[in-house]
Amino acid sequence: MKMRTLLLAASLLIPALGAAQAGEIEKPNLTLGVGGKPLLYYLPLTLAERLGYFKDEGLTVEINDFGGGSKSLQALIGGSVDAVTGAYEHTIRMQDKKQDIRAVIDLGRYPGIVVGVSKRKADTIKSVADLKGAKIGVTAPGSSTYILVQYLMIKNGMSPDDASFIGVGSGASAVAAMQKGEIDAISHLDPVISKLQDMGELTVLVDTRTTAGTEAVFGGMNPAAVLYFKESFIKANPNTVQALTNAFYKTLKWLEKATPEEVAATVPQEYWLGDKDLYIKAFNATREAYSTDGNINEASMKSALNLIATTDPKIDPAKIDLSKTFDGSFLAKAKAATN
Repeated sequence: MKMRTLLLAASLLIPALGAAQAGEIEKPNLTLGVGGKPLLYYLPLTLAERLGYFKDEGLTVEINDFGGGSKSLQALIGGSVDAVTGAYEHTIRMQDKKQDIRAVIDLGRYPGIVVGVSKRKADTIKSVADLKGAKIGVTAPGSSTYILVQYLMIKNGMSPDDASFIGVGSGASAVAAMQKGEIDAISHLDPVISKLQDMGELTVLVDTRTTAGTEAVFGGMNPAAVLYFKESFIKANPNTVQALTNAFYKTLKWLEKATPEEVAATVPQEYWLGDKDLYIKAFNATREAYSTDGNINEASMKSALNLIATTDPKIDPAKIDLSKTFDGSFLAKAKAATN
């Protein structure tokens, strides 16, 4: 009888211990926003999910996919998501609006964005300087694909008002917009870009998927996708933020060593846009863009600030505290735990 009582007590204790351990993470059930999950720009998010790294960290992550990065940012500000994988520049832009948003890990060290022109317009649009009057497709107005074209136009002596911008989404809809002649040019990401190139629909003008291409545009590096939160959430849920950072850091290290075939086999087949070999080609074209250590250095922060200040004259760079856009403390702990 005593043995049965002890066994019963032990069986009751085990779930209690599990609950206590789960309680260490303040918010094990999270909602995360993203603007175009199938895009290779956000590949680390899909990999973390599919490799089970969120679950390994005791997290259940519900992913809400929005039409573009600007919409996922709005969801965070509005309180409908807890975290976002989105462009680093959002942290700077929100600081200017008195919203304390901070990145905790870098996922992409280059934008990975390509600006190209439809084959129907290739004879008249030979450079960015020729985009005046063009209809330009972007993932969504206000998103990083939109901001980059604005930056390029300004650098070439134009105003962003000299062209019209059309939100074309993040997948097959973007390809269709180019095929149907609804847009003259596009600022977008892989696998959409590689799909259009493979179809003979696109002539590339600017390519920030590579080191050389990014340096040609910015004169250095320019951080892209990051994981960011409201500072108030970070303070209230440090263990949750740590767990999510751990999962993404493990993903970056997996991605650093993975073969293209392993990557393609891990993502959902619908992300291939009907062609696995083309997806692998797109990944190879974008591979340099991914961060290998998750860090953002000061030079990269300043490059991002220059991009924003150029496209939005209302932002005064002198009033932006870049140290408050990136909190590297969680990344440092993730590295220490892994190494």
